[in-house]
Amino acid sequence: MTMTISRRWGLILSALLLLLSACRMPDEQASVAEGVSASAASAQGERYHITWTMHLNEAVPGDAEMVRFLEDKFNVDLEIWNLENNQYEALLDLKLAQGEIPDLFRIRQSYDLLKYRNQQVLAEIPPGMLEQHAPNLTRLIHTDAPGYMEYGQLDGRQYGIPVINPTNAYRVPVVYREDWLNQLGLKPPATLAELEKVMYAFTREDPDRNGKHDTYGLSSEGMNVVFGAFGQMVFTEQLYFAEKDHRLVIGALEPEMKEALGYLQKWYRDGVIDPEFITGENKGGYKHLSHAFIHGRIGMTSMGNYYHWVQAGDYQVMDDKGGEVPVEAAFNALELARRNSQARIIFGQPVTGPQGKRGSKAYDKLMSYTAIGAGALQEPGKLAKILEILDYVSANPDLEASMTMKHGIQGKHWKWAGEAKDDVVILPPFDRSANYTNHIGANIGMMVPQRPRGRREQWASTLGLGEHGIYNALKVPLPSLIQYGPELIKLRNKAYVAMITGDTPIEAFDGFVKAFREAGGEQVLGEANEWYRGQAPK
Repeated sequence: MTMTISRRWGLILSALLLLLSACRMPDEQASVAEGVSASAASAQGERYHITWTMHLNEAVPGDAEMVRFLEDKFNVDLEIWNLENNQYEALLDLKLAQGEIPDLFRIRQSYDLLKYRNQQVLAEIPPGMLEQHAPNLTRLIHTDAPGYMEYGQLDGRQYGIPVINPTNAYRVPVVYREDWLNQLGLKPPATLAELEKVMYAFTREDPDRNGKHDTYGLSSEGMNVVFGAFGQMVFTEQLYFAEKDHRLVIGALEPEMKEALGYLQKWYRDGVIDPEFITGENKGGYKHLSHAFIHGRIGMTSMGNYYHWVQAGDYQVMDDKGGEVPVEAAFNALELARRNSQARIIFGQPVTGPQGKRGSKAYDKLMSYTAIGAGALQEPGKLAKILEILDYVSANPDLEASMTMKHGIQGKHWKWAGEAKDDVVILPPFDRSANYTNHIGANIGMMVPQRPRGRREQWASTLGLGEHGIYNALKVPLPSLIQYGPELIKLRNKAYVAMITGDTPIEAFDGFVKAFREAGGEQVLGEANEWYRGQAPK
């Protein structure tokens, strides 16, 4: 009897909804339908199947403990798509081509927001939905990164939730083999001329003392420090723009790059640059590992973030008994130590060029976007449910719950380091796996803009990484970048590699710039500067 009455009221509610929607404008229809449907679905206790994309270094098992925890808590079936980070876009685009759209849609490159919107695979997030169903996440973005929420809007409609990385306040470090420097009686260079001296010594003076001519100064990532000595970035995943003379320019097109290329071409001719630089320093697996550096081929790099270079003992952490112990090595430093226990690294500063400029690559605080797949709108109430889960796992105001979402079950995977609850200790055996959170399905949320206050960040603040970062001055996706960007990047890379190797003379630079502009670069620069002028104070 109760079920019959419920169904009857459901039919009446549906009829009223149809009547209301017929009397409203299309924009209002979506908002009203979502609001009514959300409450209706909640009342009926509908169990959704939600597909979820995220940053991961290893696959999340289908029966991962923390995934099951969330499934039980929110009455959903949660499927994590295991898309390898190094090939994320290619794997995601393959899924999309097959008609599969994730419900929680990670957009790794911020400029791809417009591309996916244009492909009609993203859902618009109606006004008020974020505030209602992800209030903690919305508050953190508005409070700690004011103005960034608008970057997720296209034509005044919200498609992306900005993922803001507070650690990107620090630039990419410049790293040297300290044991090589000591062996040769050298110090980390401060100028481009000093860098040249060190690079030649690393190549010609057998810094590893193995009696073989098998070492080089630098590879592809280190070249950005040379470009930085002239104020620009070149070898980046996206085109880097810079502010110059009250306008935006593309760094790779600026005339001062000819002088930088002159240095690199000479170094390559003299055997100072690793000939494998064309294929990059990373040879697969975790994208921020410099295998050329780890394997002892090169003695300098500028790859990865500061936390990829933590050496054993760089700072103190708490052990599972609450005592102070030296931190263990991580990522590049760990892999290097495994191959050579005598190897040591040291951070240097970006070197100063002829005009007093210097800098290393820096990633914008706007790291990526989290979006909702278009298919989520096909099930009434599903959008609201996804936002509620995202809010819970990403911006939970309850400290215990927040740590549980990041690290797993308290007492099993982690415990508080002390009474102050300002640090956690990862418990054995999970402390021996850098990616244990993937194994248990923890930390599936998006990054929020709260500034980290952990010991690692306190250590990083002493390294001078907050200065001399070269950021991309363009903050939004452009239609022309979607259309021309991939081919322009290929054109840039091909031209630069040819000039560095000497296959093309430096004098060909102006011809490259002309070809770049004609291949869509002129339109890209025009749109970029139109946006830039719109940001000027009124």
